[in-house]
Amino acid sequence: MNNKQQTAVAASALAVGAALIARRLRSGRAIRFHNRSVVITGGSRGLGLLIARELGREGARLTLAARDRAELERARQDLASRSIEASIITCDVGDRGQAERLVDEVVTQRGTIDVLINNAGIIQVGPLEHMKLRDFQDAMATHFWGPLHTILAAVPAMRRNGGGRIVNISSIGGKIGVPHLAPYCASKFALTGLSDSVRGELAKDNILVTTVCPGMMRTGSPFNGWFKGRHRDEFTWFAISDSLPLATIDGTRAARQIIDACRYGDAELVITWPAKLAVIANAVLPEAVALGMSIANQLLPRPTNESGDQARSGWQSLSDWAPSKLTTLTDRAAAQNNELPH
Repeated sequence: MNNKQQTAVAASALAVGAALIARRLRSGRAIRFHNRSVVITGGSRGLGLLIARELGREGARLTLAARDRAELERARQDLASRSIEASIITCDVGDRGQAERLVDEVVTQRGTIDVLINNAGIIQVGPLEHMKLRDFQDAMATHFWGPLHTILAAVPAMRRNGGGRIVNISSIGGKIGVPHLAPYCASKFALTGLSDSVRGELAKDNILVTTVCPGMMRTGSPFNGWFKGRHRDEFTWFAISDSLPLATIDGTRAARQIIDACRYGDAELVITWPAKLAVIANAVLPEAVALGMSIANQLLPRPTNESGDQARSGWQSLSDWAPSKLTTLTDRAAAQNNELPH
């Protein structure tokens, strides 16, 4: 065996050994969710509700937080119909006082917080020309300040309890900038940075932080998004994109992947192969990705007059194409995941 062959064999042995060690370490971090106190922000619908259903089946003691009391009540009824009990707390995590009150109430009721899932989110879709400073402020309040508020409030309780898990639901838009999603992407980039930064600092306290960056998921969320500019056209492309079978993932499958990552305390989870490939491409060929985004922007709806500055919900932006057969999967998810108006 020559030197090159020996080097190749040694490198292969090291790689296999490292993989086995990593697998053993991951298994050693595993926790059971039965009887764990779990807080899910944005838990009243969509991905948050899907995560609650899965954790409820594992016996977690759930607390759902969201801004809309009626939505929370419907979520509680949905879970009760599946023999899952959950407490609900009305809360805007973007407000520090409310976030701290949320944590205090959970600690009072449950004794501690074992798992914190920062899932609350909003999305504004439209050209930069129609986005105002308030759009960026609202996105930052929900996606950055909200998780920061809950993390700072929950960490002391987790330390007293000997550890915990924090899951921050960012986005592929928190790794790659996407046209017509500037406030969303900017705030999700901030959340990704926050999550990655605190992971190293909290590990000493046995608090493991997982950053989740999903690609497109079929949870029904487009109907509760906010659209500017040519809002009907913006909603149409967004809803159709959200329904593409090969480019998107079923919301329940995504929720199970997130729970698995939390169970083992994984550092990061990127969901969907298109999202994983996009992250790799952006790291290796950033100029090519930038060119692709520029081309994509040319295909998106153009800015309109001042009327486009007004944000309209997905329900106010329906068109001949959405809902339609092209959005069947998203429509179905919306009906299943408490995304429909009542």
